[in-house]
Amino acid sequence: MGTPTKYELQRALARAAHLRESGQDCYFIGKALLNGHYRLEHLEKVLALTETYLKFGQDEQEHGRLLKAIAEYHRLCERGEPEAEGFGLE
Repeated sequence: MGTPTKYELQRALARAAHLRESGQDCYFIGKALLNGHYRLEHLEKVLALTETYLKFGQDEQEHGRLLKAIAEYHRLCERGEPEAEGFGLE
C-alpha cells in the first residue's frame, strides 16, 4: 500500500472531520483516522528528537527534549481523543 499524497491526506482528514462534526461517523472511521493521524504526528516528533539525540552524542539538552516529547505522547494516550486540538487540519 502506498502512502497518500499530501493532497489525499488533507482531503481524507477533512472528510473525517466532516463525518465527526455532522454525526455521520456511525462506524467511527473518521474518529479512528483523525486520532491515528494526531498520534502519528506526535510519534514522528519523538522519532525526530531521538535521531537528533543520537546524532549529537546524546547531549543532555537533547535528552531532555526527547523525554518531554515522550511524556507528551503518554499524556495524549491517557487523555484520549484530542477534540480541542483541531486534529492538525490547519
